[in-house]
Amino acid sequence: MGGEKEEYRGVVEKIIPRGKHGPYAVACVPKVGLVTFALDDEVWREKRWPDPGALVVLSDVRKKRAGWRAEDGRFVRPSDEQQQKQQQEENEQ
Repeated sequence: MGGEKEEYRGVVEKIIPRGKHGPYAVACVPKVGLVTFALDDEVWREKRWPDPGALVVLSDVRKKRAGWRAEDGRFVRPSDEQQQKQQQEENEQ
């Protein structure tokens, strides 16, 4: 298999510091809806947790009984913005 992971951008809506299975966050992702992601070291790749309103990039998103779950997450970076702009320009040609 291989190839690039499909990435989704979202806005963090809330942080749950003491969830049943550990800390997690909920983000609103356009065209997908609410996506949860764990804030442990295996899923969240940043040193500090996001705040509500933070823009995040989520990948390895899958449907679970309780809704959408991302298995990988990080903050949006300037390089993400440049990549998105480049893709838009290529699509316009």
